[in-house]
Parts: sequence; C-alpha cells; structure tokens
Amino acid sequence: MSDKIIRIGGASGYWGEAAFPTEQLLNAGPIDYLIYDYLAEITMAIMARARAADPGKGYAEDFLTRAMFPNLARIAEKQVKILSNAGGINPRVCAERLRAEIARQGLSLRVAVVEGDDLIGAPATAHAQQGLRDMFSGAAFPPVEQMLSANAYLGAWPIANALRAGADIVVTGRCVDSALALAAAIASFGWTDQDFDRMAQASLAGHLIECGPQATGGNFTDWRDAGDIAGIGYPIVEMTEDGHFTIGKPAGTGGVVNRGTVAEQLIYEIGDPQSYLLPDVACDFSQVVIDDHGDGRVSVSGARGRAPGESYKVCATWSDGFKAGMLINFIGIEGRAKAASFAEAVFARARRALAELDLPAFTQEEVEIFGGASAQFDNVDEITVKIAAKHGSGRGAGLLIRELLGAVLATPAGLVVYTAGRAKPTPVIRLFSYLLPKASVPVSVDIDDAQGGVARSAYVPARFEAVDPPVPTGMPAVPRSGEAMIEVPLHRLAFGRSGDKGNWANIGIIARDPAFLPWISESLSCERVRTLFGSFGVGSVERFYLPGPGAINFLLRDVLGGGGIASLRLDAQGKAYAQILLGAMIALPQSLLEQAS
Repeated sequence: MSDKIIRIGGASGYWGEAAFPTEQLLNAGPIDYLIYDYLAEITMAIMARARAADPGKGYAEDFLTRAMFPNLARIAEKQVKILSNAGGINPRVCAERLRAEIARQGLSLRVAVVEGDDLIGAPATAHAQQGLRDMFSGAAFPPVEQMLSANAYLGAWPIANALRAGADIVVTGRCVDSALALAAAIASFGWTDQDFDRMAQASLAGHLIECGPQATGGNFTDWRDAGDIAGIGYPIVEMTEDGHFTIGKPAGTGGVVNRGTVAEQLIYEIGDPQSYLLPDVACDFSQVVIDDHGDGRVSVSGARGRAPGESYKVCATWSDGFKAGMLINFIGIEGRAKAASFAEAVFARARRALAELDLPAFTQEEVEIFGGASAQFDNVDEITVKIAAKHGSGRGAGLLIRELLGAVLATPAGLVVYTAGRAKPTPVIRLFSYLLPKASVPVSVDIDDAQGGVARSAYVPARFEAVDPPVPTGMPAVPRSGEAMIEVPLHRLAFGRSGDKGNWANIGIIARDPAFLPWISESLSCERVRTLFGSFGVGSVERFYLPGPGAINFLLRDVLGGGGIASLRLDAQGKAYAQILLGAMIALPQSLLEQAS
C-alpha cells in the first residue's frame, strides 16, 4: 500500500452552476482532479431539443465559457486533470471548441472525448422493434418519431483509459455521475476492474461530490449552520489507495461539512442502498461509516462492492404533447376561496374555447393553491395559485393562457400578476428507461495524439459472473421500558434529503442520534408515509435500513405526476418531500430526548 493521496474537487453539480467554483478550487492548494457534472434526465431533454434546432448545440456551454476558457492557463500551470460530462448530447462539438480555445491560448493540453452513449436514430428504432419495455413501469416503447434522445449511462473505465493515455481533459456524453471521480481513482491508483470494494468507495466519493455544494451545506436541513452560502465552499475529496477518503472544503469559505451534510448527500437518490447499481460496480452503502472530525473534515469508509451486471441503463426522452401554466397571486380576505373560484372560471372558459375550435379536451388539468396569512398585514391572506394543463397540441395548451389572461378583469378582488410576459406552451418531455446489453453499445475514446491529430480506441466492457445482493438488514427494534412518552417533530430527531428518479422519489432520513432510530422506524411505517403523501397519488412505498449511517430510505413510486418536464407539479422533482416528512410527529421516551439534548 502506497502513501499516495489524490485530491478531487467537485466543481459543478448541474447545468447552470455558478462560475466561481473552478477558481475557488484552483486556489485551494494542491488539486489533482476537478470534476464537473452537468447532466440529469431533464437536462438531456433540453439539450436534445437544442441539438434538433442547431446541430452545433446540445452540450453545456457554461462548461466552456465560464469554467474552462478563463481558467485554462491555471489548469495547465497546476497540471490539474479535468473530467466532465458537459458533452451532453454533442460531446464531439464541445471538445472541438475546447481544443480550438486551447490552441488559441497557446497551451498544450490534450483533450479526450468518450462517445457511444448516444443511441438515438437507428439503434433506438431497433430497440423499439425488439419490444423493449420501461424497466420501472413496464410501459411499451415510445413512438420512435417522437423520441428526442436515447443515451446509455456509461461507466468510468473509458474515462480512466483516456487519462492513462495522457489526456488532460476528458469530455463525455452521458455517464453515471459518480464515474468521473471513480475514473480519477482508477487511473491514479492502478486499480483493476475487480477491485470492487475500492471502486465502491470511489463511487461513493463521486456520489457525494457530484452535486457540488450539496455536500458542504447546500440544501441542508440545518440550513442556519451553513453560514455564508453566498461564498459557499465546494467539496474536496482526499482519497488513499484503499479507497478510504475524507471530504472537506477550501479554508475560509462558507458552508459547512459535518456528519449531517455528508449523510444527507449519501442517501440522496440511491433507492436500495444495498444495490446501488453502476456500470462498473454494484455498491452496498448500508454499512458506510461517517466519522466527523469536528474540524470541517469528515471521513467515510465501509462501502462494499460486487460485480456489476451485463447491461447499461438507457434513458430515452420523448415528446408527448404540450403543457402551459401560470402562477397567480391573491392578496386580501378569503384568498384561498378566491383562488379556487378563479381557477374554476379559467378552466370553464378554456374548455369552452377548445370545444368551439373542435380541439380535444385537455389531457390533464392541475390546480395547486398554497400560501397563508400575510406576514405584514393583519387578517390578510397572501395566496398563490398555480393553474396548468396538458394538451396534445401547442395550440390547445396555449388556449389555457389566453383564457386565463382574458379573465383577469373578471375575477374576485385581489388578483396580482407578476410576470415578464405571456407564458408560452412548452413540450411535455417524458422519460423512458430500459436495459441494454453492454456489448451492444459501441463505446470509443478519441484523444489528441502527439502529431496534433486524433487517435480513436474502442472500449470493450469486462464480463463478470452475477453476484447475489446481500440480505437486507432488519429494522432496529424499539426497546420497551414503559416510560412516559412525548411527541416531537421529526426534524428534532433527524436530518432529511429527498430527490427524484423519473416518476419516483426517495426520502432519506438520518437519525441525529442512533438511539432515536428505532422510534423513528416504528413511527414511520410505509403505510404512514403513503398516507402522508396520499394527495400526490403515490403508488407504493418501500423502506430500506442503513445501519452504518443510522438512516432509513423511503422509495415512493409514481408520486411525481410523471416527473421532470412531463409533470405539472410545482415540485416535479420531489425536492421538498423530505421537508414535508420532517414535520411528522414522532413518539419516543421523554427521557431519551432529554438525554440526547
């Protein structure tokens, strides 16, 4: 075992990320790798639409203009390797622009491109003819003519191979988010494709920093502890050859790194923690140990790995009509009743307009009313109503906006509209996920050669015998004592984080004290959680136990109204679901609460 340590900075968590993290991390002392994650299912849909309109688009422009171009000289000077999935739907064009700018600045950085994930066109047509079905819902393959994108989630090995071949910057299309950090570790430590426990650890490191400052106080339950989020620090992982690592942030920056921030990000969007399935390794995160040093650094160990499956996950996006909607405010007495009355009138007008034009009815109508008493004025409501609908045509969806705006003078008193202009119909983009044998996905790596040209090599994934997942660990039993009980909101006992996977949402709950976990588990049955989210139409709820970090993960199926760009929900990605659950009342012994306090 060598004493080598690599340092990996997480400089981007989504498309639209701030510009300053690159400079911040370059100034934070020795850094070996900077990773940039830009992609999500919604992002792929947006990029697909951009490429359809312009063949030169379809990648994260921000990666070039805000992260790379102003910092290329520093990157070259400090010999920092750059790994990014900013290529999106069009990685080759992204890399060509990057190479041109490197040449313009007179630098000698070598750029590699990983391709093969893009399966739109003939491959997708072939998959449709094979009768492949959605891996989650069982739905039939979408109409090929309505498909916008189809991309396999590639793994870390093509990226690692590019690094081993001398690449300074690697641009990929769709890959699993954590693959960027895993590739850095593979290339640095010389791991083999059977170092499963080590790869699970590095994948966990990538998972923790793939969302940038969400590991350093962003989106944190105890948000006041994050301090100056305007100058929040971005995460830095320090990893040793055995895969163990610590996570911290640059000195003097805002935010916070502690057990809570790391545990929240660990459980974010993972589903079954014992079967977090990646192209290179199947991970078990249930026994992960999070050791808070108390100095802004947290050590993480205990991830276990086993052989991966023989398939890539493919996510396709397809267009299924249009949606339109607006937010309208009502201020004054009876605000909620006024909002409901106005919404009813708008839909009555819109339905009449559709009938007059011989257009079909809306395929979905949605009204959400929220808000409450004014914080400024006594006996005054401040209510917001969201009025939205879906239709098979843009014209039909647009009628909702036309009739809504046409009704604002014939409304209950107190209507307020704050908008920069008339809302427009937007496409409804649905997600379709399926499995595809790895051998059928032609992955390749292009890298600048010594003569200034580009050399291409194919990547052939390794094959392994299937390994059964570990047996799930049972929930902790409640110690019965007959003590006096007290009910408190869950947020006093736990941290929480939630997110989306297609039309599913997960809610991770991490006990502040391990002694709380049995009582949380007893109070939060699957049935109770299903009841709490019943108004969202949740299909079913599954619960998983993580004894290592002291956590429970709830998986809620069919709860997001279609999810992503397909949904009419205000919270189409389940980002606030943990905050809803943290308001649930939990019963536990009063002495236990007092002892923990």
